[in-house]
Amino acid sequence: MEHPAKAKIARVWRGRTLPHVADEYEAYNYEAGIKPLIEKALGVQTFREDRVDETEFMTISYWESVEAMTRFAGSDPRRIHHLERDRDYLIELPSEVQILELRTAHGQTA
Repeated sequence: MEHPAKAKIARVWRGRTLPHVADEYEAYNYEAGIKPLIEKALGVQTFREDRVDETEFMTISYWESVEAMTRFAGSDPRRIHHLERDRDYLIELPSEVQILELRTAHGQTA
């Protein structure tokens, strides 16, 4: 019996918008960016923090290995593949993602 893959790597993306376009960007990002990611990653979480002058979004995707993540993200897993309309929404285009090794996990997150 084959065991399901376990997440060992987290890939963290962050982007910021102006508050008046945050809802529109969140919907666009989900359709154009998150849905395809859900099909490839072991798990995906999205976060949002509304501030006075900006709204920050964070997406964390979980992978069994850097190699698995590379199959999705390309040869440089830190490189960001910006969505077609990111320039219309984001205050600045992020230059890279953060890649973290998952050390411990406890409890249910979904």
